[in-house]
Amino acid sequence: MVKQTLGSDICTRLVTKTGSGACGFNSYCRMSQDGRVDCQCPLHYSFIDGDRKYQGCKPDFAAQSCEPGGEASFDFEVVPNIDWPKSDAELFNPMNETECRTNCLKDCFCAVAIYIDNNCWKKKYPLSNGMSGTAVNRKALVKYSTQSSSPQSEERKRDWKLWAIAASLFLIGSVILNLALLAAQLFLRSKRTSLGTSSDMAGPALRSFTYKELEDATKGFSEELGRGAFGTVYKGALVSDTEVVLIAVKKLESMCELEAAEKDFMNEIHTIGLTHHKNLVRLLGFCKEGTHRLLVYEFMSNGSLNKFLFGSDSPDWNQRIEIALGIARGLAYLHEECRTQIIHCDIKPQNILVDDNLVAKISDFGLAKLLRLEQTRTSTGIRGTIGYFAPEWFKNSAITAKVDVYSFGVLLLEIIFCRKNLDWGYGLESEVKPTLTDCAKECYRTGRLDQLVEDDEEAKKDGMRLERFVMVGISCVQEEPWMRPSMKKVVQMLEGTTEVAVPPNMYSLQM
Repeated sequence: MVKQTLGSDICTRLVTKTGSGACGFNSYCRMSQDGRVDCQCPLHYSFIDGDRKYQGCKPDFAAQSCEPGGEASFDFEVVPNIDWPKSDAELFNPMNETECRTNCLKDCFCAVAIYIDNNCWKKKYPLSNGMSGTAVNRKALVKYSTQSSSPQSEERKRDWKLWAIAASLFLIGSVILNLALLAAQLFLRSKRTSLGTSSDMAGPALRSFTYKELEDATKGFSEELGRGAFGTVYKGALVSDTEVVLIAVKKLESMCELEAAEKDFMNEIHTIGLTHHKNLVRLLGFCKEGTHRLLVYEFMSNGSLNKFLFGSDSPDWNQRIEIALGIARGLAYLHEECRTQIIHCDIKPQNILVDDNLVAKISDFGLAKLLRLEQTRTSTGIRGTIGYFAPEWFKNSAITAKVDVYSFGVLLLEIIFCRKNLDWGYGLESEVKPTLTDCAKECYRTGRLDQLVEDDEEAKKDGMRLERFVMVGISCVQEEPWMRPSMKKVVQMLEGTTEVAVPPNMYSLQM
């Protein structure tokens, strides 16, 4: 598991050309003392949803009339060190602050004016990519209505408060009843599970190994294959009278986080023991002996997709198509076909293994987050790997299966172009070097996809499928989770059985 702190500039790093930014429209982002994103509303604005501040803010006043004299009831709040990049309507230079105020006040579409050094930027709704901090050397003139709320508005507020009180009483009663039912259910379940064994817990057809058996199979854990969540993977062999079966043994380290490692072990046993799919790495067995916790997997001869895809002898176009389809089908199975929905949370090339027949298989369910059928979302700490994170990890918002869709979108573009997302540049001259996802969006928008596959004649000849796969990848990496397709829909689009719509937000805004 990788936990990453992005530094004090996270608000500026999440600025996008077409999205709302870290905290939603009409809000601004600042860093809290503990280094987390703190979403705030400007004065005279309030959150759309106080429980989900990243959804943005709305003005607490009616919009300015464009009729003559409409500006009479409006004024400005002066706020230092704040800006909303990418929301510019007009720039005036030179212009002093008084002229800047007057210009914005008379413009019914102007929401905020940003002033610095005789430069006046007029901003229009929706305000996007808001950020605040000492490094933001700007003065904001935030326009608001000086008129107080109407009597009808106050009456509506009183009615809403009465409704809220009644709803709260009903909710409290429901919670008490549900807690009582849950306590009874847990008591009955504990009575049943207390009679079970570790083998029952692990799921069907899993072999329980002794530590000595696995120590012998790996020759004393001598050949390391790689390191993963909470442990190291070693190559081994199970020898019988009739055959030799190669295995990969994941040895969970006790370290200082024994409780976390134990939780990871139980999670993998429960999860993988109940799954079976062509594109998932198969768990063969486990060891739970004393303080030893080990998992035994089938061995993948071609190693991880990371080495296979970005090495000197990368797979050809048709092989990459099958690899991408296999990963998509495996994720669709985890999300929609398992008895208990599984979110992987760390889809990346290192967690995709390739067998002798070039079949891609998803591995490392140690980061998987299980959702019971009656749940639709879950919250957890930041999990995953930089470059594949979905934006909602940074917004303290609910984590759904759409985080895997985002990570798959990044991975799909890497598979298409045989390039890493964070190997920036690719011939585009810019002070801020774009990621592969940025390059793919720009090349798709301008009809220059051939520039990213200039050395791949097979891909260029298969232009329609190349464009379709890129469109799917871009659709998967949309900032808002609801704009991303499900993995089931992704599989259908990749297979060509469902039409792929033009990805949203593909037209650059004029700044």
